[in-house]
Amino acid sequence: MAESIGILTAGGDAPGLNAAIRALGKSAIRTHGWSVVGFRDGFRGLMQDRSIRLDSDALSGILTQGGTILGTGRDKVHAMDIGGTTMDMRDVMLDTFAEHHLTALVCLGGGGTMKNARRLAERGMPVIGLPKTIDNDVYGTDRTFGFDTALNIATEAVDRLHSTAHSHHRIIVVEIMGHNAGWLTVGAGLGGGADVILIPEIGYNLDAIAESITSRRTAGSRFSIVAVAEGAVSAERKQRIADLKEAARAATGEEAAALKAEAAGVESRRRSTVELAQELEQRTGLDARVTILGHVQRGGSPSPVDRILATCLGTASMERIAEGEFGVMVGSEGDAARTVPLDEVAGRRKTVPIDHPWIESARALGVSFGDAL
Repeated sequence: MAESIGILTAGGDAPGLNAAIRALGKSAIRTHGWSVVGFRDGFRGLMQDRSIRLDSDALSGILTQGGTILGTGRDKVHAMDIGGTTMDMRDVMLDTFAEHHLTALVCLGGGGTMKNARRLAERGMPVIGLPKTIDNDVYGTDRTFGFDTALNIATEAVDRLHSTAHSHHRIIVVEIMGHNAGWLTVGAGLGGGADVILIPEIGYNLDAIAESITSRRTAGSRFSIVAVAEGAVSAERKQRIADLKEAARAATGEEAAALKAEAAGVESRRRSTVELAQELEQRTGLDARVTILGHVQRGGSPSPVDRILATCLGTASMERIAEGEFGVMVGSEGDAARTVPLDEVAGRRKTVPIDHPWIESARALGVSFGDAL
């Protein structure tokens, strides 16, 4: 009997998922003679055995499609809501794996998916992870598929906002996704010519931002574009969060849990982008308007870069499976694929180094990151 692999997509959707499914599936079928089973809606579909056979017909024509043909979900394998009760469903998932006589399960997703994949590996399931997210924050890979498409969308939005900001002599504050990493915002800000870029990695000071905008007006520029990451926080709040997390690491038991919860609460109560715009309006005397890009950054057909990356990682993962290598994520290193143990990936986030070339280039152009008066 031919061997089989399972595929699922979990977490947020991102352009390039279908390209990866196609590459993995076609490589399995055409090169290795294996069959492919897809599980719907992430790990819950694996638990419920909601599966479809991914043959050549099912994989045809999906390279350019956005989203995921399998659907997705955000369930935790060890803490899944089952009729209002939180349960560890890994044993049930192992039963599904065995019933389909699978050789491996490939999990396409971001940081949370890599955690779930590791949890399944801990129970003995042969798994491989593929890094997908528009945030580009998965540890152990140069790029995640989905990032380039989202970067193009966000950059085009910043481009388009220039004309209206210039015409009305306004501050335009544009909120860009990225969770708690600033890759999308730095890239779109630099590529789109933003005047101020605010990211989670660099705590901002409102007076410093206002001073930068005022200086531009004094020099003859009567508008400013502020690109702000959804996870950006003030310098004071960033320090408070860091202090609480450090205290939590030093504590144990209930005290540690309480400190972690407090840190999460402080992080969630960050200043909204609308509030940020209102503060800048008061400090500068300029009208300020807000544009929140939201989920439009996840949609549409993947860029050629994302199609190529997803395809290369998909075929590389099939090669690793054929060689019997499991418990790893297949990521990118330059133009090549590399494997990284899930134990090294899970629970870690790749953030923007504050001395990254993108940041240094932006500073050389006079772009403010809101961190100095």
